[in-house]
Amino acid sequence: MSQTSDRDRLLMPISEHDHTQGKIDASVILVEYGDYQCLCCSEVNRMIQEIQQQIQLCFIFRHFPRTQLHPQAQKAAEAAEAAAAQNKFWQMHNLLFANQSALNNGYLLEYANAIQLDINRFLRDMTDRVHAQRVNQNMQGGIHSGVSSTPALFVNGVRYRDAWHTERLLAAIL
Repeated sequence: MSQTSDRDRLLMPISEHDHTQGKIDASVILVEYGDYQCLCCSEVNRMIQEIQQQIQLCFIFRHFPRTQLHPQAQKAAEAAEAAAAQNKFWQMHNLLFANQSALNNGYLLEYANAIQLDINRFLRDMTDRVHAQRVNQNMQGGIHSGVSSTPALFVNGVRYRDAWHTERLLAAIL
């Protein structure tokens, strides 16, 4: 396979470490590399939720914080992973996208409290940056697959580049 076509393929295999909604053996697998401070990612997240109501698919979210543009994105990704360690990734994921303009430490703590995380554990995880390596592994996988901006979507392992219209994304999926 040529280098150019590799840049349009998902090269980091889906694994049990991924955050998934839906069955992993679904006929449609949608992988997003996203950034919690990216306005476009928030819009795509809303569209994906709409699509999930229409068809069955497996949705996988991977972190790709663009810290040069979004200074709170790395901490937000680590907060999502700290919530995942307590089996509440998707609850935190949705709160982070719903509150993109409020992602500093105080707000992250409020969100952790709102979804009833063990606050002491959450604070330890955040202070010790326990989940930074996982976020960085997601980023490296994205870079390996040619991701340089967010949102980056892959439908059944192939890069989808027109993420801005629900109808077009749904048509590509179907």
